[in-house]
Amino acid sequence: MTILHADDDKDDREMLSEALEQIDPTISCIGAHDGKEVLAILQQNKTLPDYIFLDVNMPVMDGKKCLRELKKNSKLKNIPVVIYSTTTNMEEILHLYELGASEFMAKANSFGELCISLNGIIAKLKSHRISA
Repeated sequence: MTILHADDDKDDREMLSEALEQIDPTISCIGAHDGKEVLAILQQNKTLPDYIFLDVNMPVMDGKKCLRELKKNSKLKNIPVVIYSTTTNMEEILHLYELGASEFMAKANSFGELCISLNGIIAKLKSHRISA
């Protein structure tokens, strides 16, 4: 399984990558600084990631704009996108679902919380893939 993770905070990218490795060492995690880099990585690579994790608040291209671009592209629109953010604004979260987000995951306060949340999200995503 491959996950493409976009977050302008290097520490958040590294922590998510470490948590994924702890949950399942076979998961490969590719990091990006912003939405523009996500789109560039997707255009350059022949194989697409299984999932994309997007932060909402990033410079250059934020997660919301990146999500819109992903869902407009016939080659990319079926990649499940998990919004991984600190936002607690329900209107914004609902809007992200309307734009095509598959899941929303709040950023955790600790590594342990992150592992627990990720484990649940990964299991849920895998079960959706199997039943789809």
